[in-house]
Formats: sequence, C-alpha cells, structure tokens
Amino acid sequence: MDMNRLINMLVNMFLRKAVNKGVRSATDYAARRGKSDAELTPEDREQAKKMRDLADKARKAARIGRRM
Repeated sequence: MDMNRLINMLVNMFLRKAVNKGVRSATDYAARRGKSDAELTPEDREQAKKMRDLADKARKAARIGRRM
C-alpha cells in the first residue's frame, strides 16, 4: 500500500468519527428541544429518549438500505 492511500484512509477514518459525533450531538440537542438536562421534566426526558432511539433506528435503516 502506498503512502497516499494510507494517509487517505486515516483521514477518512477520523473524519467519519468526527461527523458521526457531530450528528449525534445535534440529534440529542434536537431531541431535548434546546433545553439543558436540568430544565427537562421527566416527560421531556422520556420523549427525548424515544426520539434518540428513533434516530438510531433510522440511521440503521439507512445503513441497511445502502448495503442493498
């Protein structure tokens, strides 16, 4: 493997992790509707958890769809 392919592979690996982390934090922020954890009521926490779970299922479905 030449050096250019190796560097490209490493850069892509780090970028993928950074983008996934950014998407997850944005999804969590949207699920909480911009409120901090201290401001959430128990009902809000339950709804935020459901929204995060739904986003995870959608991400998995998209991954499966790309494989087909």
